[in-house]
Amino acid sequence: MAAAGTVSNHTAREVSKIAAEVAGYADVAKRIIDLAVFGAAQNRSHRRLADFTDTIGNRVSGSHDLEMAIKYMYNAFAQDGLDVHVEPVKIPHWVRGEESAEMIAPRAKRLAILGLGSSVGTPPEGIEAEVLVVQSFEELKHRASEAIARIVVFNQPFVSYGETVAYRAYGASEAAKVGAVATLIRSITPFSINSPHTGWQDYQEGVKRIPSACITVEDAELMWRMAQRGQRIVVRLSMGAKTLPDADSFNTVAEITGWQHPEQVVLLSGHLDSWDVGQGAMDDGGGAMISWEALSLIKDLGLRPRRTMRTVLWTAEEQGGVGAQQYYDLHKVNRSNFDLVMESDLGTFTPVALQFTGSVAAQKIMAEVVKLLAPINTTTLETHGEGTDISPWMKAGVPGHLFCIAQYHKFASEGFTICTHTRHLALYLL
Repeated sequence: MAAAGTVSNHTAREVSKIAAEVAGYADVAKRIIDLAVFGAAQNRSHRRLADFTDTIGNRVSGSHDLEMAIKYMYNAFAQDGLDVHVEPVKIPHWVRGEESAEMIAPRAKRLAILGLGSSVGTPPEGIEAEVLVVQSFEELKHRASEAIARIVVFNQPFVSYGETVAYRAYGASEAAKVGAVATLIRSITPFSINSPHTGWQDYQEGVKRIPSACITVEDAELMWRMAQRGQRIVVRLSMGAKTLPDADSFNTVAEITGWQHPEQVVLLSGHLDSWDVGQGAMDDGGGAMISWEALSLIKDLGLRPRRTMRTVLWTAEEQGGVGAQQYYDLHKVNRSNFDLVMESDLGTFTPVALQFTGSVAAQKIMAEVVKLLAPINTTTLETHGEGTDISPWMKAGVPGHLFCIAQYHKFASEGFTICTHTRHLALYLL
């Protein structure tokens, strides 16, 4: 049986037949919706998420808390009656340390900062330097001579996360190329209440590594206005960040074995790690609980999928999909048996659409799937189902999708998606 990614090889008649079979799952879809939204499983995933985050807290890569989170989920899967195991991986271990920043000219003001993942620290005495404020990489190049021995502040306008995040990822190396001693990046967000955001950043090979942190939108705008007036700005920065040797960790795997084609896999996933300055409930505890809940609902209803349904909770996603890449490297020899890969990492809100990447014929089939989601307001099929953790599989041609544009209302079980492998369906709660 061909996978969804090769369904375009089927004739139009065969595709129509598959689409008609999809429509025949309306009663099963209703059973899942009723259990998730109105039945005994109502709000279960929210309760699971609350207990998980209350018990563990944040789960940064390489930390003891992440180890505890993996043990927690292993035991939870086992208690739920699922087949569970872990697969070892090596992951980055970056430690934030103490950090602070203050503007000392033209007036004194404490700056809220968060060091960026993989950043080096400052010398023990810190760095005190004049500031150069720019709004783009292009402006930095034009003013390169002014950047020498300065702290470069990027006050880039927010366009979209996908586009603007380049300043967080590459700002330090671009500034170092022109002689800067540190960078402060305007947080990659359209909204701020004096709240800096963290995230991973990448040093370019052969470029000096300089400290890099995010500042608030408000402080970036403040220094921009001061610079526009011609005022001299001086900032004192202190960061105790350091990178330790890679740590041992695990991807956590739970599954329901298919009765007809157990070797074939429909994979759904979320990442278990988080950053160290929050609870990691939205990014990505919600996605992890959604992926668990999918299996729980199938089990509760006594449904047995033809193919194996596998939930993988990735580790070290925030560091660039490290755990997911190692999972792919281990299992790619069997990639022809992976029929569909999914992840949930867009937040947990009211469902509105299904994002899918696959052939034209497969999209026609998925359009029938979306019709079954009308009761929970998922009425649109959109393109671009790519995600960080499933990207290796999709680059290899495996069809993929993100669970929904906006998935959960109040982190609760008010949405699901149905994913097709040619002639057969597996239904998943979001």
